[in-house]
Amino acid sequence: MTYTLQRNDAQGEVIQKVDESRPFVQLFGVGALLPAFETNLAGLESGDTFGFSLTAEEGYGNPSDEAILKLDKKIFEIDGVFDPEMVAVGKVITMQDNQGNPLDGKVLAVEEDSVIMDFNHPLAGENLYFSGAILDVRDATPEELTHGHVHGAGGHNH
Repeated sequence: MTYTLQRNDAQGEVIQKVDESRPFVQLFGVGALLPAFETNLAGLESGDTFGFSLTAEEGYGNPSDEAILKLDKKIFEIDGVFDPEMVAVGKVITMQDNQGNPLDGKVLAVEEDSVIMDFNHPLAGENLYFSGAILDVRDATPEELTHGHVHGAGGHNH
């Protein structure tokens, strides 16, 4: 599919645009997409267009104070050295959660012994508007269903 993501409504600031040169290819119905996003796309066929709003709650939720963490500065050291250019206020750093999943955090402050990071999704608290077109719909292969993602053109290759 192609889509444009805008802040609040169809007149809002464009956050992301995905065109036909690199369309968004996704395995539908496996929980990889926002549930309300999938609900709005359910039943659409090749050639259909769409336009719908998601509230912050339906999108990435509201910002949570629990997602702002004070971390030991030593975590950021590479070979015992802290790099103040890499870990600077405003930078986004990919960390791992307790299960080893990647998690992006934005550096809010660098203190003497700690780094304060915000792990809220960048679009938390935002109402979103998606519009676009379905380019193609096909059944998933058994392998794709087993792996939980698309293979081949536009997808993941093994």
